[in-house]
Amino acid sequence: MAADQRETLMIYSAGLAFGMAATVGTALGFQHIGGYIPCALCLLQREPYYWAVPVALGAVVTAVFRLPAAVTRGLLALVGIMMLIGLGMGVYHSGVEWGFWEGPTTCSTSANGLTTNAGNLLSDINTIKGPSCTEAALRVLGLSFAGWNVLASLALAAIAFKAAFTKRA
Repeated sequence: MAADQRETLMIYSAGLAFGMAATVGTALGFQHIGGYIPCALCLLQREPYYWAVPVALGAVVTAVFRLPAAVTRGLLALVGIMMLIGLGMGVYHSGVEWGFWEGPTTCSTSANGLTTNAGNLLSDINTIKGPSCTEAALRVLGLSFAGWNVLASLALAAIAFKAAFTKRA
C-alpha cells in the first residue's frame, strides 16, 4: 500500500476509534458523573461501540505495520457495519420513547432507587429495576440519548464506509 494511502487509512481508523470512544465515554459520563441511570436499551446501544473501538484500533495497527490495504479496509467496513447496528438500535429505542412501537418486556415501567440499608442490599438487587425504556431521561435540542446515538452512529458509519470503499492512489 502506498505511504499516503496507509497514512490516510491510519488517520481515518484513529479518528473513528477516538470518535466512538468519545461517544460511549459521553454516555458513561452522563451515567457515572451526571447520575442518569441507563435503561436496558441504553445499555444495549453501547455494545457496538465496545466492539468497534478495538476493531478500529486494529485497523490503525494494520496500517502502521503495512499490512495489505484490503485488511485495513475490511476492518473499517466491519466498523461501519457495527455502527449501522448501533444506528438501528438507536432508531428502535427512539421509536419506543416516542411511542411508535412497543419496547421489550424486560424494560420496567418505573425507576426505583436502591435503599441505603446494607441488610436489604442483596434482596434489593434482585427486585430493583432500571428506568423505563419508554421515557427519555433527558432531551437536548429535542433529542434523547437514543436520538443522539442515531446521529453519532450514522456519522461514524458514513466515515467508516467512506474510508473502506474510497480507492486512493
